[in-house]
Amino acid sequence: MEYHTAKECDKEGNKMENYKILEKVDHTLLTQTATWQDIKKICDDALEYKVASVCIPPSYVKRAKEYVCGKVKICTVIGFPNGYQTTSTKVFETKDAITNGADEIDMVVNLGFVKDGLYDLLLKEIKEIKEACKEKVLKVIIETCFLTDEEKIKMCEIVTESGADYIKTSTGFGGAGATFEDVKLFKEHVGKDVKIKAAGGIKTLDDAVNFIEPVSYTHLRAHETGRNLVCRLLLEKKKKKKK
Repeated sequence: MEYHTAKECDKEGNKMENYKILEKVDHTLLTQTATWQDIKKICDDALEYKVASVCIPPSYVKRAKEYVCGKVKICTVIGFPNGYQTTSTKVFETKDAITNGADEIDMVVNLGFVKDGLYDLLLKEIKEIKEACKEKVLKVIIETCFLTDEEKIKMCEIVTESGADYIKTSTGFGGAGATFEDVKLFKEHVGKDVKIKAAGGIKTLDDAVNFIEPVSYTHLRAHETGRNLVCRLLLEKKKKKKK
C-alpha cells in the first residue's frame, strides 16, 4: 500500500482520496460532555471522508446507527475508561451495544488484575466478551502507559489466546497515548491474526504514516477537541485549497 506524507501531498497537489490514512482511522469522540450534535458532526465527517468507523459513547450507538444508514461502521467502548467493572457488567454492556447496532467493541482490561498477575481471569473475561461479540470486531485496550514491558508482552500473549481481533494501546484518558516503541513491541509479540490499534500520541500526518505503515489499523485522536486530529488537518487542508 502506498502512503503520501503531508509534504508529498502539498508538493504534488494530490487529492484527499490519495491519502491512505483515513481508511485506517476510527473517528472518535468520547468526551464526557459530548452531545448529539457533536456526534452528528463526526458522523458527517466519516460519511464524507470514508473513515474506518466512528467511535462514540454507548448511549449514542442506536441513534448514530440510524443516522449513518449503514454507510459507516459504529464502534463503541466497554468498561471504559478504567476497566474495573465486573466481567458480567462488561458482557451486558457488550450485548446491549451490539443490540443497539455496534459493529465494533473496544473493551478495557482490568489493570488491577494485570498488576496482580491474575492472567487466567483476564483471559476468561476477554473470551467471554469475545463470545458476546459473536462476529463483531473486538479490540482489547491494555493502557500501555501503566504497564511494564513484561506486562505488555504478557497481555500480547493473552489477547492472542483469547481470540480477540485487535490489541489497542490506550483509552486516551490514562495520561499518555501510543508510542512507536509500544507498537513495535506489540508487533513482535502478538499472534499473526491479531491486529494493532495505536490510540493517541499522534500529532502530525507524518506521525500517522509512521504509525500506520507497520500495523494494520490506527486510531488517531485529538484529545483537546475530542475530534480526530488527522481528519481535522485534512479538512483544514481542503478548505485552504478551495480559497
